[in-house]
Amino acid sequence: MPSFDTVLEPDLVEVRNAVDQSAKEIGTRFDFKGTSAKVELGDKGKEVTLFGDSDFQIGQVKDILLAKLAKRGVDVRFVDDGAKVEKIGGDRVKQVLRIKAGIDAEHAKKMQALVKQSKLKVQAAIQGDAVRVSGAKRDDLQAAIALLRKDVADLPLSFTNFRD
Repeated sequence: MPSFDTVLEPDLVEVRNAVDQSAKEIGTRFDFKGTSAKVELGDKGKEVTLFGDSDFQIGQVKDILLAKLAKRGVDVRFVDDGAKVEKIGGDRVKQVLRIKAGIDAEHAKKMQALVKQSKLKVQAAIQGDAVRVSGAKRDDLQAAIALLRKDVADLPLSFTNFRD
């Protein structure tokens, strides 16, 4: 039975490269001289920590990082920037940005319901942090891919493991 997996996987090598390029640019920019502005990659590449002297400076560092990610071909929708800016002593602040990897349960259920309501002759099953869609015809699977791309616009989905 033909099937494919819907996954959410960032290219962590490119994320690391973008963070390194951002750190290099922050180190050379005149407006950041003598400040605590920097960007660091966390454990296993799943989070990026931004440091600065103010909320405004954190915003500038984030803009640099997002520009470098976009230039390296990493979709900026992978960055979850819902974290608050927190004070870490003195005049310094930091913000931790999470890199989304794997489809969470809420979005997986939404995608599964979307496929069921579409009246296509395909089934969706949640398997860990991926959603497997299977059906009898290849055309139905391609229609399901188009449906997921259109209706789940807030996640940069990719489709892997296409089996005939």
